[in-house]
Amino acid sequence: MKKILVANRGEIALRVMRSIKEMGIQTVAIFSEADRMAPHVLYADEAVCVGPPPSAQSYLLGDKILKIAKQLNVDGIHPGFGFLSENADFAKKVSEAGIEFIGPSPKSIEIMGSKLAAKEAVANYDIPMVPGTENAIEDPQEAKKIAEGIGYPILIKASAGGGGKGMRIVNEAAELEEQMQLAISEAKSAFGDGAVFIEKYISSPRHIEIQIIGDKHGSIVHLFERECSIQRRHQKVIEEAPAVIMTEDLRERMGQSAIDVARSCDYFGAGTVEFLVDEKLNYYFLEMNTRLQVEHPVTEKITGIDIVKEQIKIARGEALSFKQEDLSIKGHAIELRVYAEDPTNNFLPDIGTLKTYQPPLGDGIRVDDGFREGMDIPIYYDPMIAKLITYAESRSEAIEKMIRAIDDYHISGIETTLDFGKWVMENEYFQKGELDTHFIKNHFKPEFLSKSDEKESWVAAQLAIAYLEKNKKNSKVGGNNDNRPSVSNWRKNRS
Repeated sequence: MKKILVANRGEIALRVMRSIKEMGIQTVAIFSEADRMAPHVLYADEAVCVGPPPSAQSYLLGDKILKIAKQLNVDGIHPGFGFLSENADFAKKVSEAGIEFIGPSPKSIEIMGSKLAAKEAVANYDIPMVPGTENAIEDPQEAKKIAEGIGYPILIKASAGGGGKGMRIVNEAAELEEQMQLAISEAKSAFGDGAVFIEKYISSPRHIEIQIIGDKHGSIVHLFERECSIQRRHQKVIEEAPAVIMTEDLRERMGQSAIDVARSCDYFGAGTVEFLVDEKLNYYFLEMNTRLQVEHPVTEKITGIDIVKEQIKIARGEALSFKQEDLSIKGHAIELRVYAEDPTNNFLPDIGTLKTYQPPLGDGIRVDDGFREGMDIPIYYDPMIAKLITYAESRSEAIEKMIRAIDDYHISGIETTLDFGKWVMENEYFQKGELDTHFIKNHFKPEFLSKSDEKESWVAAQLAIAYLEKNKKNSKVGGNNDNRPSVSNWRKNRS
């Protein structure tokens, strides 16, 4: 490959391009009108505007992006994550155009893009599954019978879903019909597919995922696990690798299960198999993401493998250069997603201008970002500003490094998740590794952050009072040394 188009924006586009350039390959950026001066656009060798700010009129225009790729004689297209990254139709059109789609086959994307199809695909393998329906369900009465057999609480999930959309927890039969209709409606709106299914709801699970990577010659390995339990609205906020609860036996079994999931759909490229793990360390297959994950840097840190470079090598037809026995875990890594969100207001997105933007520096600190000081946070896209990653020999050292990095990360003009991240790092339950997907609900309150602000204000006020007391003798009020009335410049300065 001599030229690769990155069909994405922001921090992931910039991160992917860095690896591409290190391989001596030229880069092409696409951008919407809102991203004209974005860092990924300025960094690329070539850049083309694909349309107005809304993603449906720019970053989701697969045919237009493919046309640009052909015009610029592009050899490969890297989709990053989000947008077209798990669009089987786009991947198929790219391949048919004689361009390498840097990701899995359209078949793999299609199978794992449907939770019901994924369940069917892995049925021939001994992979633990959460009890539930094997097919889509529409009749509330039938759903009630199934729910009674499984036992409440249950989870209604969109088959084509992700990111918490089309998902409803039902605690008793009286709630089922209403929640089911809401799930179907939301699934249709978000994915164009109203199919839903039912699973047993595991009340306090950990969200553990396994990074896998495979070549086009049948070799598949796993790159160990990531702990992703700290979430808001079913979306991750903090991830780390390795997971605190993992034993060597559990890691081996979950790793093999992840490889088997990949084999069930003839997978090649990088992908992630997600599991729920209960209090007794029983694990259950959740889904497979057929793309690069937001949290991939923590895996790169503990393995020393550049996953993006491996994706490109695999797309070129190269065999994996390492085997499972060659891989080992070194150190510990933590990632905080720095969102333009207000944690004190239910993590609602915040927009505005980055009046101050100064990321931290230092050994063991990595910042994947796509913004610079003075830029506006667009309302059209995901509110993630950056990924802040710290790496050290031990988990406790990685936590301390994250606290220092957050303190050194200066952002003003918008609300962010930085203070929340620091609160998590200092939380006793997090430090002990006592995590589940309800961590925020069970432990976090908005006033925990506002109290910190009040304390800082109080300290500032006390310092101001002390300063005034110290300089009181030198202060002159209402006169001057020769007893003439003071003349104020206030009115003159207003004119």
